[in-house]
Amino acid sequence: MTPITEVEGRRLALSNLDKVLHPLTGTTKGEVLHYYATVGAVILPHLRDRPVSFLRYPDGPDGQLFFTKNPPPGTPSWVTTTPVPRSDDPRARQVVIQDLASLMWAANLVVEFHTPQWRTPSPGVADRLVLDLDPGPPATVVECCRVALHLRERLAADGLEAFAKTSGAKGLHLLVPIAPTPSERASAYARQLAVEAEAALPELVVHRMARALRPGKVFVDHSQNAAAKTTATPYTLRARALPAVSAPVTWEEVEGCASPTADPEELVLLMDDIAPRLERYGELLAPLFAPERAGGVP
Repeated sequence: MTPITEVEGRRLALSNLDKVLHPLTGTTKGEVLHYYATVGAVILPHLRDRPVSFLRYPDGPDGQLFFTKNPPPGTPSWVTTTPVPRSDDPRARQVVIQDLASLMWAANLVVEFHTPQWRTPSPGVADRLVLDLDPGPPATVVECCRVALHLRERLAADGLEAFAKTSGAKGLHLLVPIAPTPSERASAYARQLAVEAEAALPELVVHRMARALRPGKVFVDHSQNAAAKTTATPYTLRARALPAVSAPVTWEEVEGCASPTADPEELVLLMDDIAPRLERYGELLAPLFAPERAGGVP
């Protein structure tokens, strides 16, 4: 029998709670749902008012993975959706996760959460900038940390403040609060930063996606600032063998991991690490929501 639970007055049917989703740790779906209930207060501000795209992995990372922007079949009427017209479907809508009940409904589908850099009241007007640092083997997150420190200084020179989080995969994301800026302008600025980083650190950075250019270097992916693109939401679990989280890290941790002797595993943050980190550091990304911390894109 499928368990029924009540969240904020909404009745939810939670299925297959004993199914193992992350095989290396034996993490079950029930444990994943408990994780999202625990971190609801910190993940919801990053989801709220942003149309969400889902990477679904209902049978774990070794099963079928599929990306969806449309509201899944059976989406309850109380889950908020918003128009997000696309060239292939001018009447398209997407889910917006506004409350804990909606978060738990979506988590029960077994998903990664991905969101754009803009909010629904102003589609295509970014309030944050993202730089996705993706290492090409044998480079690791250690090289990403070196690049992140360079970009932090470069952004500061333009009056912008960067915050770091793990991607939950191999790399690092830099998030920058910005005054409302058209996505096209934010994208152009992000590309400029990537090109400049390659010129300053040619042995370490590439700004183009071509695989042939990337071995041993860090690809500074600026493309996720386009209005149609999304990035893994802070605190989302990733579809990996380990229950890895895209989680904020301190600049002290980034500096420590940039050392030539650093162990890349230092910045692998798992589901069970998050509650102790929140207790120790609080919400490291809270400044993203402070209007006075948002800088203007030059």
